[in-house]
This record gives sequence, structure tokens and C-alpha cells, in this order.
Amino acid sequence: MTVQTLLRLAWRESRTARRRLALYMSSIAFGVAALVAIDSFAGNVTRSIRDQSRTLLGGDLSLQARAKFPAVIDTLTDSLRTAGVPASRVTTFASMALAEPSGGTRLVQVRAVSPGYPFYGAIETVPANGWSRVHDDTLVFVDASLLIALDAKVGDRLKLGQQPFTIGGTLGNVPGDAGITAVIGPRVYVSDRWLPQMGLLSFGSRAEYELVLKLPAAQATPKPAAQVARALRRRIDPVDAARIEAAEARGERERNAPGGEGEAGARDTASAAADSAAAAPTATTASRTRVRVRTVADTEREFTEAVARLADFLSIIGLIALLLGGIGVASGVNAFVSAKIDTVAVLRCLGATSRQVLALYVVQAAAMGLVGAIAGAALGVAVQFLLPQVMGDFLPVDVTIALEPRPLLLGLATGVWVSLVCALRPLLALRRVSPLQAIRRNADPAALPSEWKDGARLLVDALLVGSIVAIVLSRVESLRDGLAMTGGIVAVVLILWLAATALIALARRSTHPSWPFPLRQGIANLHRPANQTRAVTLALGFGAFLLSTVYLVQANLLGRLQTTADAAAGNLLLFDVQDDQAAPLDSMLRVRQHPIVQQTPIVTMRVEAINGTSVTKLQGDSTVRRAGWSLRREYRSTYRHDMQPSEKLVSGTWFPDSAALATQRAADPSRPFLLSLEQDVAGEMGVTLGDTITWNVQGVPVTTVLTNTRSVNWGRFEANFFAVFEPAALRRAPQQYVIVANVPTGAPLAEIQRDIVRRYPNVSSLDLTLVKQTIGAIVDRVTLAIRFLGLFSLAMGIPVLFSAVAATRRARLREGVLLRTLGASRTQVARVLLAEYGALGALGALTGMVLSFGGAWAITTFVFEDPFDPAVGPTLLIAGGMLLLTMTIGLLTSRDVYRETPMIAIREPG
Repeated sequence: MTVQTLLRLAWRESRTARRRLALYMSSIAFGVAALVAIDSFAGNVTRSIRDQSRTLLGGDLSLQARAKFPAVIDTLTDSLRTAGVPASRVTTFASMALAEPSGGTRLVQVRAVSPGYPFYGAIETVPANGWSRVHDDTLVFVDASLLIALDAKVGDRLKLGQQPFTIGGTLGNVPGDAGITAVIGPRVYVSDRWLPQMGLLSFGSRAEYELVLKLPAAQATPKPAAQVARALRRRIDPVDAARIEAAEARGERERNAPGGEGEAGARDTASAAADSAAAAPTATTASRTRVRVRTVADTEREFTEAVARLADFLSIIGLIALLLGGIGVASGVNAFVSAKIDTVAVLRCLGATSRQVLALYVVQAAAMGLVGAIAGAALGVAVQFLLPQVMGDFLPVDVTIALEPRPLLLGLATGVWVSLVCALRPLLALRRVSPLQAIRRNADPAALPSEWKDGARLLVDALLVGSIVAIVLSRVESLRDGLAMTGGIVAVVLILWLAATALIALARRSTHPSWPFPLRQGIANLHRPANQTRAVTLALGFGAFLLSTVYLVQANLLGRLQTTADAAAGNLLLFDVQDDQAAPLDSMLRVRQHPIVQQTPIVTMRVEAINGTSVTKLQGDSTVRRAGWSLRREYRSTYRHDMQPSEKLVSGTWFPDSAALATQRAADPSRPFLLSLEQDVAGEMGVTLGDTITWNVQGVPVTTVLTNTRSVNWGRFEANFFAVFEPAALRRAPQQYVIVANVPTGAPLAEIQRDIVRRYPNVSSLDLTLVKQTIGAIVDRVTLAIRFLGLFSLAMGIPVLFSAVAATRRARLREGVLLRTLGASRTQVARVLLAEYGALGALGALTGMVLSFGGAWAITTFVFEDPFDPAVGPTLLIAGGMLLLTMTIGLLTSRDVYRETPMIAIREPG
């Protein structure tokens, strides 16, 4: 038989089965849609980040710090400016804003920028030309949400610290700002020339400082920019620069090899200026203030990696949907094969060989798989256009939606391949059909080897397993994670198969003559010939597993985000309170009968040495695993006698009472002070109980001994700390305070906030009920994105269930008509079907639900590194919904039982 003849025959023979095959192959469409949509959207975002990477950074190079820049930065800036490299400064901090007309207050994110920022992109405002006047007048530009919160309008007065401003307009798109940041606190943009007049940045104030550079055109490409970055790092912090360069050399030897592109070019002005500045003496403060140097390539890489991680997580759902579709294809084709036995037998009588018959139906399956994949790709493109609406708030760039050829072609190829591989195994049964079966159905099939000796079946099984492994590894970069995921998928399928086998055995042995006839008949259908118990259980159980796992992971993620403000001792949080302001604020609150529930001192410090070895030497010591950030960061610590409700002792003992401490100190004044560390930080620092840590407390060395470690519930709105000292260690150090008070909501809370910000402009106050609402808004947006995926997962499962349940339609049709012929009523037939599909639904849904707890635990524990809290009640509802859906689909697909006549049963071959 020629290829042309084969194709023509396949087309003609498919006329009676196209609708059925289309239903089976539609199972694959949603899996392909998920892959195409996710990969295409990730490609769109990555391309948009690449195109807008300079806009994200605002320049070609940036220097960032969480404390005031050391003097060396000013020297570098002057050198670069002399060489023709312009620079712009950005200072970001939180502060209270007071609307003078209404008296309303709100915690806002202030971003003070110098002229020239941003060098790429533009700060969009309404009115459009408003930003051009920001450095000449006392103007601020704010988020529109702030106007609503403060009952203010453009043109009103807004006070930041001691400086009043005029609201010049509202903000639109701002380079590098994702829309979600406005939910945390409304943005306020202002010129940095007014920073001294505001008087907000005093000792201990928390702020982030950024210096943005615009390099000459020849320097703006990645490699020359990296040269400038390396020179700046060496000048600012030689130790940190050596560490970063060593990491780059280990991970990127080939890319940074000498003689590569851009390495042999002439030295340009920016590099020369950076190197000339490096000849100046190193500022002593540089060692105390870590300055991070970032290039456009760093920004692009960080955002791209974040998008890739998100895409990997979403791809897991798409991958499971694709495999679920494969199960639907396999169960559907299995039923299709049983309906084609007579046709195949006639073809064999006409001279067709078993190979030709197999090729005929493989072509049909491949064609229908292609149709399903094309439909899925089209749906995926449509979903791709919806994703920016769902997830746009979390992205820092404006995503330009365009067709991505690679994900489209990859989705098509994957869909066709999975359809074909999953259809091949049931299609191999057509080789067993002999010509004799055209006239006698019960004739013995041609002698074929058992499954374990059938090379074709073993090859198809190997292809199926290999395909799963290959697809999983293509979606997950880590070989270990890919193999673990493959093992998990295989384990789920195996457990579902074993559960279905156990159900068949139980159904065969458990029926009792005393049972009602419909129940006895329905249970017996589970083990009779041509039953689809395994196929339906696999499809239903895998669908329940997918939906329940998505829901459980969603519930844990949202529970983690839903920080419990109710657990806080008070509802008003005051921070950045200076030492001389604590007592007056205490009096102000107590006079108004607003009790203070917590007043916590905060002292800033850095680690200077561990067990007598300096931090510089520790960073070069590879014998002990230590996280570099734990040695370099600035710690905000406190001192107290007692533990807080949000803390739990993990090891060691807590500090003795004050009298015992005083006695010990009097006996040995030189003994180290007692220290408590949060358990994870202690591990990152590589210290254990009894180790000594010397701290640089604003120039004064303080030696401590680690007495205990704690676990901390960071979700509580309370002042929690990595390091807690005994009081004698820090009592005389320069410090700030965090005050938590309990104030009635409404007018009293608004009044005290307004009075505090007028009297102490540097003090920021936080209404914890407002924070709860703010976090609620964030959670709502995250919930929308996750629920969108959950609904999409549900949509994937429904066609598969239709396919799997409809696979038994032919057998159920004949049995139902026979029962009606023998006198069974319509109600009795319906009860038989309900008993059968109820048993299948209960087994699949419950098994899938139990397995989902294991899957969700693994994802939550190993991917998100969070504790797993099972949501049993809602998961049971999902299982119940799957059971109801199975029974409904079973009844819908068997509705022809009530329309057909008894002649169907008589004419139908046995």
C-alpha cells in the first residue's frame, strides 16, 4: 500500500469517527494551550525587559547603598563628571505625609531625585509637562491613590517633614517601578534639593541611596560597562570586589576570558576616570557601608531570572495538564480501538496486513493530535493576551505582546508527540485482530507474544517514559529536580493504577445477593470485560491531584502572605523615634489615655570579628560555611531582659534576671556580654553556642558570647530582631526607638498621627489596620493570578474526564438497552450508572486528594521553603466536586440509553 493510498484510506475511514477522535484529542489541547501561553508570555516579558533594561535602571550603571555613601563615592563622582560621565542621585525612604487642607496623614514612599534622572525613559505625570518644574519649585508628584486617601487634590499643600510642598500632579509610569509597589505605600516624587529642609533623614533613619551614571556610547555595551563596574568595586571595597570577581571567574571563565570581545579595545574616559580615582586613598567608612554596583546587564539578568522562576512554576501546571491530556487520549483511543475491531477484521479479510492497519489508525491519531495541538496553540495565544491583565501589576516593565514562534512550534510539536505516544499503546492491540473476527467476534486472536516479550509494546513504553523525562527536564533546568518530578509523576500514576486494580478486585469479591439490583449491577460493571476502571481512575485521580495540589499550594502561599495584624499587641506603630523624642511621645500618648504596649530600643551595628578572627579573614576562609551577607550587613539590634510572644527558644538558655546579671558583671567586669541570635542567622554566620562575636557598635567594639538561639515569627506586626543583647551591653549606645501603642480606630487614631507628624516630622507612624488592608489588596492581586491558574487547571481537567468517561459509552449503551429490554425501568438504569460512576468518582477523587497532600507538601517545602499547612476542608470540597462532575458526565454521556430501541442490543455483535 502506497503512502498516498494509505492517506486516502485513512481519510475515508475516519468519517464515522472524526467527532469521537476530536473529543479524545481535545484532551491535549488545554495542555498545549498552557505551555504555549506560559512560554510565549515569558518570552514577551524577557524581550520587554531586554528592550527596557536601561529604562529599568534609569541609566547605564548604578551604585546602591542602605546608608549614606562614603566620601570615596563623592571623589568617584567628581572624577567621572570631569571625564564627561553625568551622574544623578536618588534617595528613597518612608515618611509621613500630611495634607494641610484636610489634615489627613499617610505613610508614603518618598523618592528624592536630582536633576537629570532618569537618563533613559521618563517620569510620566498628569499634567504631562509638570515634571519639568520639579527642580525649580517646591512641587511633589504623587500617586493618584494618595489624593483619594488624604481627600486632597492637585494644587493642595502636602507637608513632608518640616517642608510644605504643592501637589503638582499625579504619577504615571516611572522607570523601574512595578505597579505593585504603589500598594505597599503611595509614591511621592520630589527634587532632592529639598532634603535638608525636610529634616527627615537624621541619625538611624532608614533610607536607600542610589547613584545612577550615564556612560558614553562606547561604554554603554555590556563588557565595557562591566570594566567600569569592576574598577568602581575595587575602589569602594577591595575585599568585596575580590570576592565578586572570584565568583565571576568560577562561573563565567569563558565569557570573561582575556582577549574576548571588548577586552582588547582602547581605554575610554569612564574606565580611565574610575581607575584614576582608585589611586586615591580608600575612605575608612567604605568598609562600614556596603555599596552595590550594578550594570544594565545585572538588572536584565535579575529580572529575567525572576521571570524564569515564575515561568518554571507555571510550567509545572502546564506540564501536568499535558500529561493529564495524554491519559485522556490513551483512554479515549482505547475505547476507539474496541469500536473498530469489526472494521479492522474486514480490512484484514480484504488483504490488509497488521502493519498496514496499524499505520492507518496511527495516521488518524496523529492527524487528530495535530488538530488538537493547533486548537490548543490558538487557545494559548488567546490566553497569552489575558496574562498581562492578570499579572501586569507584578511586572516592572510594560509588556509588548507579540507572537513567539519558538513556544508556538514547540507547543505544537510536544502536543502532537504526546498524543501520538499515548495513542500508540492502545493502537497496538489492533495487531491482534484476525480476519476470522469479521464473522465470529469470539475467535481467538492471532498468537502474539505476551506484553513482557512484545518488543513493540516495550518500545512504546520506553518512548512514553522517555518522553515524560525529556519534557520534564526541558521545563526544569535542574537535573535533580527534573528527575524528582518525573519520579513523583510516575509514582502518582502507579498509585492510581494500583488503586484501580484494588477496586476491580474488591468489586469482584464484595457484591452480595442482598444488595439492591442497581447497586449490585453498577459495582459489577467495574470488573466485567471492557471495563474502563483503570482509565477513568487514572484520568479522574490525576485531575483531582492537579486541582487539589494547585489549591493547597495556593492556600499556603496566600496564608504566608496574609500576615496576621490581629496578632499584634497594638494598632499604631511609631518608628524612627530619636532618643530624646521617646519620653515626650510617651507622655503625649498617655495623656490621651492611649496605652503603650511596647517600646523597643534599636541600635545599629556590624560584625567585626568571630572568635577573635576579623570579618575580612573570615570571608576568605573556605573551611567554614558562612553566608557573606551575614558578615557584611548592618544589623539593627535591641536589648532586653525577656523574650517576646513572637519568639521561641531553640537552643541554650535565656538571659538570667537583672539581679543575677548585675552580680555576674560585678564579679567579672571583663566577661563578654550575653547574646541571643535568631536560629537561621546563627547558621548563616557559622556560629554555635559559646562562640564569641565582636560587634562594631558605631565605632565601639562590644564582645558578646552566644548564649541561645531563637525562632522568630516574622509574620507578627511587632519589633522582631536577629540579635538581642543583654541590657548592659547596649544601654548607653546611641539608639532609636520603635513604639507600639493601642489607639481606638477612626478619629482618635487620625488625630494622634496628625499631631505626632506636626510635632516630630521625622517620626513615621503606621496604622496597622491600614497595613492589613494594604496587604489584603496585595493578597487579592496574588489571589487573582493564582485562581486564574486554578480555573485554567479545572478547564484542562473537564475534557479529559469527558474523554475518559465517554470511552465507556459504547459498552454502557448496549448494556443499558439490554437492561431496558429485560424490563428495567429508566430509573433503575440511571441508578446502575450512578452506582458505577459514583464508585469510580469516589476512588479517583479521594486517591487524587490524598496524593495532592504529598505533592503540595513537596512543592511548599522544597520549592518555596515554607512550612506546609494542609487545608483539609476545602480539599474535601474539591474531591466532592470531582465526584459530582464524574457522575454528571457519566449520565450525560449515557443519555442515548434512553433514546435507543431494543433492536440496537439485538443487532449489536456480541
